[in-house]
Amino acid sequence: MFQLRLGADRSKGFTLIELLVTITIFGIMLAIGIPNASNWLLTNRARGASEFYAEGFSMARRQAVSHNSFSRISLTPNVNSGQMDWQVDICFVGANTTCAPGDNTWSTTSAAAANDPQGAAGFRSVFRAADALPSSEVLQPTTLPAGASQVYYTATGWVDTTFGANLTQLRLDPSTQYASQVPVVALVVTLAGMATKCDPSLPATDNRACPP
Repeated sequence: MFQLRLGADRSKGFTLIELLVTITIFGIMLAIGIPNASNWLLTNRARGASEFYAEGFSMARRQAVSHNSFSRISLTPNVNSGQMDWQVDICFVGANTTCAPGDNTWSTTSAAAANDPQGAAGFRSVFRAADALPSSEVLQPTTLPAGASQVYYTATGWVDTTFGANLTQLRLDPSTQYASQVPVVALVVTLAGMATKCDPSLPATDNRACPP
């Protein structure tokens, strides 16, 4: 009877050796799994950066067409991530309004544009912060032409070239340390106002490559 009770008790638990083996296996799994999971998360966050900017370009074009107005997207440095925030504004041409870059008749995040048909209840600028994007130590943004930070759109959704050079390409290059984990990607804004993804690392003969 005593031996049977011992066998029954042992079947309900682990011996010290079994526990040590389990902990060792679990440790090995963590050592392999955590770096892989971290790399997967980093790669997906980096891919999400191009979607973040594509949303901004798409919204700027869409607002111009839907409001029959001029619109623009402005990229500004984010002090936390080193990436770029974006803001979409619209403007309506009036008797004393030309919708030039320096005019104060553009919409803001707190007020509708001058001459907005809906008055004070009209469209207010949309701002998106880049705090959640990978830091610039991982993914480095570059605009072309160098220094360009805005794209202006006409009411038909085409890029407005009246006020000088617009941003035509936004590149997101991984730093050397993350080059093997994070793919390089770019967004190209065509004259038709469409923002499309391309791969600047591919030769010009590849249809996925960026235009020269």
